[in-house]
Amino acid sequence: MTKIFTSLTFKNSFLNKFCLAIAFSAVFLGSCKKETPVETAFTAVSVFNASPTFSTYDVYLNESKANAAALPFGGGLNYTKIAPGSYNIKFTTSGRPESLLTKSITLLQNTYFSYFLINRSSGLDGLLLTDDLSATSTTNAFVRFINLSPDAPALDLVINGGATVTTNKLFKEASTYTSLTAGTFTFDVKDKATGNVIASLPGSVLAAGFHYTIIARGLIAPANSNEHPITAQLYKQQ
Repeated sequence: MTKIFTSLTFKNSFLNKFCLAIAFSAVFLGSCKKETPVETAFTAVSVFNASPTFSTYDVYLNESKANAAALPFGGGLNYTKIAPGSYNIKFTTSGRPESLLTKSITLLQNTYFSYFLINRSSGLDGLLLTDDLSATSTTNAFVRFINLSPDAPALDLVINGGATVTTNKLFKEASTYTSLTAGTFTFDVKDKATGNVIASLPGSVLAAGFHYTIIARGLIAPANSNEHPITAQLYKQQ
């Protein structure tokens, strides 16, 4: 009886310890298992001042000031990641709180946007564009063209001495992105009807894998010395 009792006790004790060891191992291994990170939904918006005046502006998203320094003509803010949703975007004269333009915009999840302040000071307006930055390449860059000159005719963007990038863009119209071999280019903005070059961008460097925007900005016929004549501008979207 003693041996049987001792044997059963040993077996029960061993089994209990073995089960505890398995349970402990399961808990330990579970605690060491690498957790999959949860991606937080975002949207991203950049802001650009293409209004052809010498005024400088502050920009607010839902009453929170977005810029550290005032935005001059041709000035902008790189992409800022924020929670997706609806926002009021407001522009004021630099250093003042009164709204010159306030618009409601909806920024979708996991999407990049550009917002442009456009038009003369007497009729300020905004233009929101969706930016498709999904294309990738180790050899090519990606370029789009936007006509942001209020009094310009339909415009073409061409490579000097080379191919046409996009054609027939009216005020507020944007092209899709065109893939170009990375390198240095001279871009010409031409009047669609006459073929005359109205603005040029010599020495434009495009790096592989990046997205760029070229805009026509300013005015064909400035009303006074407080308005900018038409020029073109290239910037990297980042």
